Amino acid sequence: MSLGRNAKTSLMKLSVNHPHRHMVGIIDIGSNSLRLVIYDGISRAPVVLFNEKAMCALGRGLNATGRLNAEGVVLAMGNLERFVALARSVGVGRLDVLATSAVRDAQDGPHFVAEVERRCGITVRVIDGEEEGRLAAAGVHANIPEAYGMVGDLGGGSAELAMISAENGPSGIGKVASLPIGPLRLIESPTDEEGPRRVIDRQVATLPWLAEGRGLPFYAVGGAWRTLARIHMEQTGYPLHVIQNYELTAGEAISFLEIVGRLSRRSLEKMVGISRKRLETVPLAAYALTRLLRVTGANSVIFSASGLREGHLYDLLSAEDQALDPLLFAAASIAQVNTRFGASGDTLFDWTAPLFVGETASQRRLRHAAALLSDIGWNEHPDYRQDQAFMRCLRMPVAGIDHAGRVFLATALHARYGGAPDAVVVAPVRKLLAPEAEARARAVGLALRLGYTLTGGVAQMIGETRLLLDPTTVTLEVPAGGSLYAGEAVQRRLDALGRALNRRTAILALPRDAA
Repeated sequence: MSLGRNAKTSLMKLSVNHPHRHMVGIIDIGSNSLRLVIYDGISRAPVVLFNEKAMCALGRGLNATGRLNAEGVVLAMGNLERFVALARSVGVGRLDVLATSAVRDAQDGPHFVAEVERRCGITVRVIDGEEEGRLAAAGVHANIPEAYGMVGDLGGGSAELAMISAENGPSGIGKVASLPIGPLRLIESPTDEEGPRRVIDRQVATLPWLAEGRGLPFYAVGGAWRTLARIHMEQTGYPLHVIQNYELTAGEAISFLEIVGRLSRRSLEKMVGISRKRLETVPLAAYALTRLLRVTGANSVIFSASGLREGHLYDLLSAEDQALDPLLFAAASIAQVNTRFGASGDTLFDWTAPLFVGETASQRRLRHAAALLSDIGWNEHPDYRQDQAFMRCLRMPVAGIDHAGRVFLATALHARYGGAPDAVVVAPVRKLLAPEAEARARAVGLALRLGYTLTGGVAQMIGETRLLLDPTTVTLEVPAGGSLYAGEAVQRRLDALGRALNRRTAILALPRDAA
């Protein structure tokens, strides 16, 4: 998707002058862990400034006792007092505390909440299962706007499930349910009646509407499922360790999950990517995901690093701000942080458009993002500029982009800074991008490089020139007598662009009133 002029203006204004651009903290009190995340503000692409987790296992033993784990309560109180003090010390303007499955289900949950509020001087919001599922789905929708399928969020005490589709209105969220099948809760289930895996089967069978996910992706949220994604990356040698949008076919996922689900603790301990505190829950998490993939009939699983917290922030935005593109918003914000001669991405995006007539909306969106990011490496060491730009784009903590898109942007920026196609830094991830997309990315990058050469980095000066493309030639139109647009470097970089597009090149000097 490409933004129109009014939307571009709104995006740029929001990234700099949004009235809520003050730090926001969210404390998530889960069944297995507590987490404090501090963001730079309420925006379409909030930046994480601080992230700390404490494993307290509040929900351990809840099935047997009906109460919160006493040791976990002590750990939680100490960590919550630290989290609140830290947030206040760094100047967080808004601190929201959300409690989920263990606290809402425990007999002593209300007492725990009252004690937290008394000690910390904060308000704790205990959310019900459907609201937790809705927020998790909103988090997926916020960072994968095109998401269409089933969202599953596996916590320590419960699993929330929701259908997500543009057909469900602006929020994208349809049916929602919560099931008490969190691995931490099930690990200590009485074994004389029914084992944890049979509990999962029984609970999943209570939701016949899960079959609506047939043939669609399953979006997996939650720490235990992210751990499974990391294990798969390690075991297969996947070259890009970014959980967000990591995708497997359902067949690949089920084959892998069935193996993990049968592994002993000793075997799991030898695997890279599993923390010791998750060892006992990983097999059950693998089984739960296997059953859900089979019951829903999903065609793939897409792992999401965003969930409840991101959904909560997304909820705080106006409908207008929610409609902004998260990738383009983030790219514009990144560009403005370290600008050289002023923001120039939109100018270059428009200037390069004649070279890419007929591009799809997705292709146009990636070209726009590349243009917005096209000057982020200006102050890097010149010997390493292309590699630094490549790695930065590849690993940026931004949403709204899949792994192939990341490689596309990185490849475009690598070419923009003069990187060679066969560079060592590109080789590991080249297989994630189709050859024709790689060629297109390089053409985008070389067009941006030509633009910066023509103007010395002040892209607003490019208005007197124009690019044209026909079946045989790339033509650069410049004003006659304009020494600014002459020189060996201009010709060399135009020729490089022509080779990338399989065209000859020409420079055509026109009278200024015709240029």
